[in-house]
Amino acid sequence: MKHTLKDWITATRPWSFPASAMPVIVTIFWLWAKGYDLNWGLGVMALVNIILIHAAGNVWSDYFDFKKGVDAIDTYGVKILTTGQFTPSEVMRLSVGIQIAAILMGVVMVLLTGLPLLWIGLIGVALSLLYPTLKYMALGDLVIALCYSVLPMLGVTFIASGDIIPSVLWLAVPVGCITVAILHVNDTRDIETDDRAGIKTFAMATGRKTAAWIYCFEMVLPYAWMIGIVIAGLIPWTSLTVLLSAPLAIGNAKAVMSYKEKGIEVLARIDEMTAKLQLTFSFLLAAGLALSLLF
Repeated sequence: MKHTLKDWITATRPWSFPASAMPVIVTIFWLWAKGYDLNWGLGVMALVNIILIHAAGNVWSDYFDFKKGVDAIDTYGVKILTTGQFTPSEVMRLSVGIQIAAILMGVVMVLLTGLPLLWIGLIGVALSLLYPTLKYMALGDLVIALCYSVLPMLGVTFIASGDIIPSVLWLAVPVGCITVAILHVNDTRDIETDDRAGIKTFAMATGRKTAAWIYCFEMVLPYAWMIGIVIAGLIPWTSLTVLLSAPLAIGNAKAVMSYKEKGIEVLARIDEMTAKLQLTFSFLLAAGLALSLLF
């Protein structure tokens, strides 16, 4: 079957890219607000690179989910394989091709910056490749937290400023929490079909009722954390622009808690809605950091 460029792009799940892109953008604006001498060109390269890694990881995960029977014709989510739109070999080639491009770009960045980036990159690539296996062992949430908050935020401080700056991890908590929530609500929705496939996710380990409450906690924690670190003087007060996104988080939490009355179908698109929250929250955080330069 002949595929259009749009088909190939859709296969990478571009709606999920805020989960990887926004930690990079937030880190760059944090460095800017802190007064570091930034290499904006390398910052942009880091942004493109992590999106490529994310895209490759999405497709890689879809391949293994299909092979494992996690994704089937009656499951929610991506259907590029279950409907026959793409063959498994096409999906694998797409993932490998994107991964090669990401690795080559990463090598260029290492040559332009230094060896510390190599170790961060190797850990990230390894976790991305091992993600399907680790997810099936209820470790997916932990991998997502590392790959889409801790590692990229530390890596970007080095890429853009020349130093690894651990204090950026104060922002990795709220940003990473929302990212983890994307996976968590997906797994909360898919408990029965994941169980049928013989895998074990964190949501399965807790049960849907507890998993729903955990999701609500993941919607509340970022805002409580931001208020706390502003009060502690760790970030500028203008960062509280993130509070403007709170209605979205509340709406998501209410939707998840309504599954008992409305059925799990209500969870069908909450992962996408959580990705939109990530985009909005992180954009407002970046804007708040930029505003701090005016005060």
